Amino acid sequence: MKKVKITQLKSAIDYSKDQKDTIKSLGLGKLHRTVVHDVTPQIMGMIRKVSHLVEYEIIQEE
Repeated sequence: MKKVKITQLKSAIDYSKDQKDTIKSLGLGKLHRTVVHDVTPQIMGMIRKVSHLVEYEIIQEE
């Protein structure tokens, strides 16, 4: 199954509450923290919502 590695690059301060909640639900919250999730439509939607705050990379798991 494909995985996605997400790293928070910018702070969520001064952004809306729903974007802050999305960062928190992804397991992020501090700068340069990295998490790995399975690629699902829900996760990809969350990434799209906060794409200006995070960097992501799709990882092909063997």
